[in-house]
Amino acid sequence: QVQLIESGGGSVQSGGSLRLSCVASGNSLRAFAVAWVRQVPGKEREIVLAINRNGDRPHYALGSARGRFAISRDNGKNAVHLQMTSLKPEDTAVYYCAAGPEYSSLEVVYTEISDYVYWGRGTQVTVSQ
Repeated sequence: QVQLIESGGGSVQSGGSLRLSCVASGNSLRAFAVAWVRQVPGKEREIVLAINRNGDRPHYALGSARGRFAISRDNGKNAVHLQMTSLKPEDTAVYYCAAGPEYSSLEVVYTEISDYVYWGRGTQVTVSQ
């Protein structure tokens, strides 16, 4: 098991940047493939970016994130980050950190919401015009 806590959300103007962090406890986050997932009220959750256990295979599930967002693992802090730049109002959502099954293969990146087992409570990101 692992517990995930997100932070770094907030309100920014269009074109601004935010860095979200997800800190794990109860286990090493290196044992899990992880993802950042977002949800707008009334809509289904969607994967933004995912990454494998080794941290060398980022997957841009959300096409609009390419070139603007980046995911990175921070093993020293048992964390994963989502750096978001050039934010747009349509990026407004609750952003969740999610982890897949423990000790998946090192190269595996999970691309389906149903693949993820552990979830944080989310952090709100609001982007205004």
